[in-house]
Amino acid sequence: MPSKATQSNLFVGVDVGGTKVAAGIVDAQGRILERTRGHMNCRSTDKEGMRSVISAIDSLFAKDPLFRKQVHSIGICAPGPLDPRTGVVINPPNVPCWRDFPLADEVSKHYSVSVKVDNDANAAGLAEYMWGAGHSIRNVFFATLGTGIGTGIILDGKIFHGRTGSAAEGGHITIDPNGPVCGCGKKGCIEVLASGTGIARRAREKVTQSPQIGKQLLALAGGDGSAILSKTVAMAAEAGDALAKEILAQTYEYLAIWLGDIVDLLEPEIIILGGGVAEMLRPHFGEIQERMKNWCVNSRYQEIPIVPAHYGENAGIAGGAALCISNPLL
Repeated sequence: MPSKATQSNLFVGVDVGGTKVAAGIVDAQGRILERTRGHMNCRSTDKEGMRSVISAIDSLFAKDPLFRKQVHSIGICAPGPLDPRTGVVINPPNVPCWRDFPLADEVSKHYSVSVKVDNDANAAGLAEYMWGAGHSIRNVFFATLGTGIGTGIILDGKIFHGRTGSAAEGGHITIDPNGPVCGCGKKGCIEVLASGTGIARRAREKVTQSPQIGKQLLALAGGDGSAILSKTVAMAAEAGDALAKEILAQTYEYLAIWLGDIVDLLEPEIIILGGGVAEMLRPHFGEIQERMKNWCVNSRYQEIPIVPAHYGENAGIAGGAALCISNPLL
């Protein structure tokens, strides 16, 4: 069997998140041939954050000695805000080690190849348009629901960047002005309420207020309320726990409010949801859409399908490769 790296036109896609760096070798048809995953050190210096990225890419190249020779471009999905034209990461709430950090230039110097950087959700949305759940659908709204919430807007087959490249920060749309303060500094963003972190926080607060009501959640967390995660809530809800069901129902409502606003603003042809929380909520996409009737002026909202991302947890890897192949700035 020939080496995977004997194929031409291979790209490295890198997905930088608040807790991890994933990297993969991707071909021109969007197939992920190899992948790896490591820890993202985002609470230290900018150099330590950079070292996390280099470590992931080096680990990938170590899997096949031909990869480095065949790869001629690297695409990096990073949390925004950032400037996709210069490859500078500006001030992402979930990756505080990078402030005005020239990520594209630094990685390009290290590997002597072309490097493109874009918002993680922008790039993932582009990959879904090029090869995935939104293949050939010209107007796509993509959201990744995970540790945080990121969004990408594809209009007429191209990433919508806005005036300076900072558009599509949909995770920081306020839906409750009296809500908790988000990492971005605003109150009541959809991210602080319906991300994995937000779901877990709301569950911990409820359990702290009423330990008896939350005893099943506590039991699943080994008796430690601080150990409750969003997946703990999902497991408890599946087991019939009333508190967990209540927390998830509120999550569906938050997402319905948010997506109703998105439909009224953009009226995309398709809504694609990716990320760990989206996968957890996948059986309930229909319920979320049904709840949108109370939060959407557009009476044809039900004609817009809400579908899971084709790439799932690998959306960022595919997105990085999509940046290499497409020119999203045109």
